[in-house]
Amino acid sequence: MNILEGKHIILGVCGSIAAYKVAELARNLTLEGAIVDVILTEAAERFVGTATFQALTGRSVLTDMWKLPEDGVVGHVSLGGEADAIVIAPATANTLARLSAGICDDLLTTTVLVTTAPVLCAPAMNPNMYAAAVTQANIAALRQRGFTLLEPDEGRMAEPMIGKGRLPAVAVIEGELRALLGRRTGPLRGQHVVITAGGTHEAIDPVRYVGNRSSGVMGYALASVARDYGADVTLISGPTALQPPTAVRLIQVESALEMHDAVHTACANAAILIMNAAVADYRPAQVVEQKIKKSGDTGLTLQLIPNPDILGTLAQRQDVFKVGFAAETQDLLANATAKMARKGLQMIIANDAVASIGQPEIAVTVLDAQGAVVPLPRQPKQQMAVAVLDMIVQNYCGWYAGLSGVSYEA
Repeated sequence: MNILEGKHIILGVCGSIAAYKVAELARNLTLEGAIVDVILTEAAERFVGTATFQALTGRSVLTDMWKLPEDGVVGHVSLGGEADAIVIAPATANTLARLSAGICDDLLTTTVLVTTAPVLCAPAMNPNMYAAAVTQANIAALRQRGFTLLEPDEGRMAEPMIGKGRLPAVAVIEGELRALLGRRTGPLRGQHVVITAGGTHEAIDPVRYVGNRSSGVMGYALASVARDYGADVTLISGPTALQPPTAVRLIQVESALEMHDAVHTACANAAILIMNAAVADYRPAQVVEQKIKKSGDTGLTLQLIPNPDILGTLAQRQDVFKVGFAAETQDLLANATAKMARKGLQMIIANDAVASIGQPEIAVTVLDAQGAVVPLPRQPKQQMAVAVLDMIVQNYCGWYAGLSGVSYEA
């Protein structure tokens, strides 16, 4: 599923120099299948024109509260009632103050006051304006009423100063919107999902480690999709170069022992565990305190000892739906089936290690405890994450009903 497909999003644009940045947001949401109605405040029209947003959304841009649509329904009432979500970006200090006070003297504030949909505000303003006590009080009041207020970025402003007041990145705004929609209608809403990603580094000395080629891309993609599906996501990640998904709780670890402890802690109240990380099977028996110096042509011998089997240590947890990954170089299905049984998993995702680790695309075979074997063709990992999560949701529904005797409605 695509959480944005068919959703009616109101994008309110206020008078800020950052207004031009949200043209990209309007475009992205439209390309994802959302119905985007843009409301420009009077001040916003001094920075951006209606033609830009009309071209990007394919819909008329709204500016006048008194202009009736063709069906005769009062515009702000119909907009607020039909909206699945309202995004205000950039949200100026003036607009936040008017929303906090319940003032509704233009189309945007009136639409917000009449809606029951979630409202997401992305502030952008002078750093002193943002830090002002009255602005902070308005933000606190709006949060208390259920509005989602993002923190602005810190950096160089349009004027010659540096501070906290820049519009959050478009990717951050979109990620937060996806999370808001998922928590209302997603198939995993209300469920805590723990996902591990990346490889682990097992220290040899202060500068060297034993590791693998895992990029973490698949695990991060799974985390973003689970977020879109409404889950409360904890992402436990080994070292990667990736930007973590927005609206996901990130726990960074380095070694297998650290990941073991983090997974056990996170799973205390988890519904689903997806163990995608490429955890090192072995670690050096001893970590040298100082850098090992090369000594002529003498070789270096490392004594390796086993790391704990994280999934194996959770085999007795019958209250968690556990999904593993099996990256193999031979006997793929046989090894994956044996691993699923040995570790007490409900599902396992098998893939060719050489063809997938560190690659942008992946082909997998999904196996479950009931004996199903479903091959999924090679595709980008973000798309594969959607396919895999769909199968996990389907299996989780049946497993949950068998465990509790209560039907789980995705």
